[in-house]
Amino acid sequence: MGSMQQRTGPTVVGFLGLLQPLADGLKLLLKETVIPTNANTFGFVFAPILTLFLNLVGWALIPFSISSWFINVDLGLLLLFAISSLGVYGIILSGWTSNSRYAFFGALRSAAQMISYEVSIGLILVSVLLSVGSLSFIDIVVFQNSSVFFCIPFFALFLMFLVSILAETNRAPFDLPEAESELVSGYNVEYAAMGFALFFLAEYSAMILMSALTSIIFLGGWASFYLLFENSIISPFVFGLKISAILFFYVWVRASFPRYRIDQLMRLCWKVLLPLSLAFVLLIIALLFTFNGVY
Repeated sequence: MGSMQQRTGPTVVGFLGLLQPLADGLKLLLKETVIPTNANTFGFVFAPILTLFLNLVGWALIPFSISSWFINVDLGLLLLFAISSLGVYGIILSGWTSNSRYAFFGALRSAAQMISYEVSIGLILVSVLLSVGSLSFIDIVVFQNSSVFFCIPFFALFLMFLVSILAETNRAPFDLPEAESELVSGYNVEYAAMGFALFFLAEYSAMILMSALTSIIFLGGWASFYLLFENSIISPFVFGLKISAILFFYVWVRASFPRYRIDQLMRLCWKVLLPLSLAFVLLIIALLFTFNGVY
């Protein structure tokens, strides 16, 4: 980001400043945890733990190769979508139990934003599922390996999905809950030390999880050059490269675009992405019926 914006990034801690994240983590670990006097103590402490826990649980469903996975269920995509949707509760709980208007407004903004863009993400995923006929991550990757990566025929859906995951994870230019000029820091404004660190880790864990989901759905997961690399150590590296490419997209967008207003953000979802994603669902259903792909 420092290079993209032609400014000096961290250069002091470690070689080329690469140890700066460790220094920031150590600082937050050593700081004193402050709980507001009028806050609900249990909810205030539980909210960041719940948010991070839900983001980490989703990784149990992500396969890293055709034979390397922790939990393989036929409804893996639906279960991951349900787990990610529960993250709204941690955000709402943090804003409500902080007993602060700024935190509560930030939590409401974040909940409205996440719920709205989950609708468009769901419709985009329905288009892919209709084409594959399965909710299993492994089946989706195998299908793309035998035909073509979905980012090519569904390029418009791929672009809409990238915009939706930016808003779903509250990342710039859609980081409205953390608009410093209006809400100071949003739902986590009252948090310090490890409470803030847990929210920070949850946000970045969600970014990587959404990048992994994008890689599986549209970029073929661990498949590459029409090879699945079964029982090979290469497939996780291929998968990791694709995840890194989506994460680079996150950083690239953050360094390039200014923040949207909340009304622009909601208009983009309900008046642009939602009608387009619904139209794609109907189009794919019509094409499958036409070519006898649905029985």
